[in-house]
Amino acid sequence: MNPRQIKQMVSEPAVKLHAQSILDLRDGDGLQVDVEVVDETGSTNADLMARLDLLQTPLLRVAAHQTAGRGRAGRVWHSVPGGVLTFSLAWYFPGNTQSLLGLPLVTGVAIAEALAALGVGVGLKWPNDVLKDKKKLAGILIETSAPKYGGSWAVIGVGLNLSVPDDLEVSIGHEVADAPWLAQMDRNALMAHLLNALAKTMQQFAQSGFVPFAERWNTLHVYAGQEVVITDAGKVVQRGIALGVDKYGCLLLQTTKGQIPVISGDVSLRPA
Repeated sequence: MNPRQIKQMVSEPAVKLHAQSILDLRDGDGLQVDVEVVDETGSTNADLMARLDLLQTPLLRVAAHQTAGRGRAGRVWHSVPGGVLTFSLAWYFPGNTQSLLGLPLVTGVAIAEALAALGVGVGLKWPNDVLKDKKKLAGILIETSAPKYGGSWAVIGVGLNLSVPDDLEVSIGHEVADAPWLAQMDRNALMAHLLNALAKTMQQFAQSGFVPFAERWNTLHVYAGQEVVITDAGKVVQRGIALGVDKYGCLLLQTTKGQIPVISGDVSLRPA
């Protein structure tokens, strides 16, 4: 996206989301995605997961407000009308669900690079957080399903903080990032920009897997070279220096017993 297009997105911003406006702004691989917008729903992920048997093409569902948004491990995703962009993308992949191991990381790369094109610099925290100034700007929740006819459906949920009031931070219980620059933009153009980036990335991932994305992810790795702990259900299970991710999307951790790959878990920074 060039500076002129970005300026147009801000000069006459539309706050209200409209499916047709987003549809009109699709390009590239985004053209194969249908779009629907609702004022309010419990969870866009839950909505799409319940409809996968009926889908024939990729579908983006956007909600102006979510009342029961979810994060990983059953956490609550807090949102406020107009302050958080919440959406889910249902995408079909020809491989089985095991082949989607790197999908959260690929999604993070797509979002980070799309935001960078808009002048918002961010980094990535393994496996599924987008950070700004080391505070969470966006979260990703991916759920999968294996249909009877083969392959896999993935529902990729994203919550992107645009403008977070102080009382929402209090509800969350810790500091989060927001992006006032994005909040000034036309919501439909912003959503279409993210959709086009995600659709292009999903197409590439379906064809080539995670390998072409590993270096791109490592470039955005916020905690590279720093000591982290790996927690599971709140318990520390590993500790070491975060090196980056391998060709499968596993986090490589340098421990006192050598280098190990971590397949899943929550990464949090601890003092050395």
